[in-house]
Amino acid sequence: MAGSGGADDAEFVIGYALLEKKRRSFLQESLVRRGQQNGIRFIPLDLQRPLASQGPFHAILHKLSSSSWDAQLAEYSLSHPHVLIVDPPQFIERLHNRISMLQAVADLQTASPSSSDPSVQVPTQCVLHGGEAEEERVALLERLHFPVIAKPLLVDGSAKSHAMSLAFNPHSLAKLKPPLVLQEFINHGGVIFKVYVAGGHVQCVRRKSLPDVSQNDVKDVREPLSFCQISNTSSSDSSDDPELQDVELPPPGFISKVASGLKKALVLRLFNFDIIRDVNAANRYYIIDINYFPGYAKMPDYEMIMTEFFLSLVKEHAALT
Repeated sequence: MAGSGGADDAEFVIGYALLEKKRRSFLQESLVRRGQQNGIRFIPLDLQRPLASQGPFHAILHKLSSSSWDAQLAEYSLSHPHVLIVDPPQFIERLHNRISMLQAVADLQTASPSSSDPSVQVPTQCVLHGGEAEEERVALLERLHFPVIAKPLLVDGSAKSHAMSLAFNPHSLAKLKPPLVLQEFINHGGVIFKVYVAGGHVQCVRRKSLPDVSQNDVKDVREPLSFCQISNTSSSDSSDDPELQDVELPPPGFISKVASGLKKALVLRLFNFDIIRDVNAANRYYIIDINYFPGYAKMPDYEMIMTEFFLSLVKEHAALT
């Protein structure tokens, strides 16, 4: 391929930097084999060696979280402008904070003036940093309708950063450690829609979620309920669950429009977002989370979809050279 700077012209070479668990789940043999059949070769990066001493590569695929790696990748990108970085760390960084990750949703224009068209927004939320004066804390909580989902403010890829709880009233927040994002819980029929974006490809799948909550459920509960406790009350979160197959997916055109808007706002190629439908307003949707480089292997036909994504990088690279 032209402009590869020394890489085999018969192949599109992707260097990757992934934690072992991510490598095993994403770069499965079936995907690697399909890539090879389409002229794509994956090469592991040696994190003990300078990046500039490796390669040459047409693209770098990564999901690591460290300031030293980000700095090395930024320096490499400056000296190798024709190598595609999937994705630049400065844009991924936005998704490491649960407030900044959802700011892009506010800029989306998905609904026409007709109230019958679907719209998207973010649930009312606030941040408890800890150490607020009692008056300030009370004022923050008065903005919310309980119950709320309590989530760690920062997302660093650890299990701890994904530990979430359902808090039924202000008293139940006492045992949770700030800084926290408190997000109003929206009854959504126990179904969440996960939308996977890989370049120009968009796929929406159903997943089982938290059951709806009534006011009678929350008024006397003083302890937060962790998501693992709630999950144990459900039989399965598989998209193959027969109960989920009867759930109507959001309109494809609406989902594509939201995905396209987020991709433009976030400047990312690989991400997914969680979107729910308000049981009290069928055309009102809420985005509650966005994740960088999610578990694509959970998608049906993920090998085909991801190979098509990598082939799109081939075209993108050719346009740069």
